[in-house]
Amino acid sequence: MVVQVTPKEVISYCRTILGIRTEMGGVDDILLAALLRRHAGISCPCSRTVLRSALNESLAYIYPDNKELTTRLDKLIDDLLIGGDLLELSDVATDDSDVKGTWVFAAPPAFTMRKNGSAFLIGIVPDQDSFLPVALGERIEYLGVTRTIAPESGEDLEDVLIAQGLHQLPSSVWLKSPTVPDPEKLVNRFEQQLAKEPTCGPVIGLEILNSSTPATYYRGRWSEPSNQTGTFVARRPQEFGAALWSFVELAEGKLKRVIDLPLRNYHWRGCDAAWHLQMAWDCNNGKPQRYRTKSTSDGVRFDFFSPIPLWAKRRLMLLGRECPPEKSLFAYELPNSEADEEEQFLQNNLWLAPIDESSSGAKK
Repeated sequence: MVVQVTPKEVISYCRTILGIRTEMGGVDDILLAALLRRHAGISCPCSRTVLRSALNESLAYIYPDNKELTTRLDKLIDDLLIGGDLLELSDVATDDSDVKGTWVFAAPPAFTMRKNGSAFLIGIVPDQDSFLPVALGERIEYLGVTRTIAPESGEDLEDVLIAQGLHQLPSSVWLKSPTVPDPEKLVNRFEQQLAKEPTCGPVIGLEILNSSTPATYYRGRWSEPSNQTGTFVARRPQEFGAALWSFVELAEGKLKRVIDLPLRNYHWRGCDAAWHLQMAWDCNNGKPQRYRTKSTSDGVRFDFFSPIPLWAKRRLMLLGRECPPEKSLFAYELPNSEADEEEQFLQNNLWLAPIDESSSGAKK
C-alpha cells in the first residue's frame, strides 16, 4: 500500500536521521546545515554550486521558494567555511589535476575547546551523519551551523573526544589571524601593488564598493562605476563561478588598472582581503565602519552592518552564539567575560567604531 507523507513528516524524519533533537519548526538553518554537511560528505570535493543545487532539487516540494532557499544555502555554505566544516582549495593539498580552484572539501573531524569548557565540533565524515557514538551524539547542541558539546560533571571532555579519534585544534591555531598593520599602511600597500599593473580595458558587469555611501548599509554601497576617479574594492563577473574580488583604479568611471584578491601569500579568502581593505579605507577617511552593542540577560549583543573577515567572525562563532539581527547584517551575543576583550579586538584589528546609542544599551 502506498502511503502519502506530508512535508512535516519528511522534515521530522530528516531531523531524526541526522540526529537533530531541536525542533525549531519547518526547514530551519540547523536542518539545512546538517543536510549540507551530509551531502558534502558524499560529494566533496565539488563546487559550491553542486552542494547548493542538490539541496535545491531535493527540497523542491518542501520549500517551493527556490530563490529564497538559494540565498539561505549560499549564506550557510559561507558559514560552514567559517566554522571549519568545509575547506577551500587553499586550505588543503591535492595532486588531482581535475580539482578546480573553486571547489570545496569536507574537513576531517576535529574539535577545539572553548573557554567555558565546552567543545566546538568541526568536520564531516564521508557517507555518515555523525562521527561520534550515539551517547555523545545525543549531547550535541545545535545552533545554526555550529555544534557544541558541554562537559558533564567530573568529565574530562577533551580526553573523551581525543579517545574517539578526533584531532584537537588549539584555540591559538583555530583563531589565527593575519598580522594587522595600521590602516594607512594597509591601503598604501595595496595601492602600490595596483600602480605596478599595466592599464587594462573595460570589464562588463564591474561593481564597486562606493566609499562615499553610508557604511551602515552594506548592500546599498555596491554600484556600477559612473564618474568616479580613484581606487575601489570591486567585484567582476567571470563566465563560470562566483564573481572575483578585485582592487581597481578608475579614471572618470573608466577602469584603468585591476588586481585580483587575495594577493600572494595571503592565506584567507579574496572577500576577507577585500572587506579588511575596505575597513582600512573607511577608517582612513574618517568614516569607520560601525557596530552596535546592547546588554542582554546573558551577556552583550553585537550587531554588525558590514561583513567581517573569516578570521574575525570565527572568534565570534567560537566565543559566543549567533542571534537574529536587529536592523543589521548579522549579530552575535558574547558572554560578559569575553565582551570587553573582543570589543578591543574589533577596534584594534578591524578599526570598527561603536554606534553611540545609549538609549538601546549600546556602549559609547
